[in-house]
Amino acid sequence: MPETAPEPEPWEYCLYLPHDLRAVTVSRRTLRLILTMHGLIRLVDVAELLATELVSNAVRHTGGPAALRVRWTPPGTLRIGAWDADPQPPEPPAAFGEVEEAGRGLALVRACADVWGWHPLSRQGNRGKMVWCELAAA
Repeated sequence: MPETAPEPEPWEYCLYLPHDLRAVTVSRRTLRLILTMHGLIRLVDVAELLATELVSNAVRHTGGPAALRVRWTPPGTLRIGAWDADPQPPEPPAAFGEVEEAGRGLALVRACADVWGWHPLSRQGNRGKMVWCELAAA
């Protein structure tokens, strides 16, 4: 499919995920489809890596469900976020030389995203957090 200019209007998708490691693959494939359909093919590889790390952390380090949120804001910002039910902040990312293979997720996010962060969430008695990152399309 040829790459087209991104749509001028903002959009957002949210995929709710069970506490199941297969959810990481489902979220990665869903993200690829979303970005392809919106003409953002050039962002797919990095966005998949970032979403994989965020969703993997949400599924592996918590005991409940998770969600992947993808938002496009013109003129060219893609925000990828992973929600989980644990309100505790994520572990700060370490430098690649300081950790084993496990535990590199947020270090990859920090290295590949333009900006990243997290914030606690509380809605209707449910607690949790959103860990997010952004990519510029330009």
